[in-house]
Amino acid sequence: MPTRQRAVMTISVPPAMAKEYRRLAKEKGESSSEFFREIFTFYKRENLIGEFRKLQEYGSEKAEEMKISEDEIEKLVFSGR
Repeated sequence: MPTRQRAVMTISVPPAMAKEYRRLAKEKGESSSEFFREIFTFYKRENLIGEFRKLQEYGSEKAEEMKISEDEIEKLVFSGR
């Protein structure tokens, strides 16, 4: 028996939000499901960008603490490859 390609989800939102959601999906010419997938993908991407920036800040702070230059960091990164 073939496996299902989609999972059905039910969510609850205030009526005004549901109305605006449907309006936005319609403006984009997308179904509610397509619009949700787009929003969810955008959310995941933004989270990954946020995590990347936090890692950059952490690395920058550590480099400053250790008094390591950008050139030295580059050498360290590429020496392990």
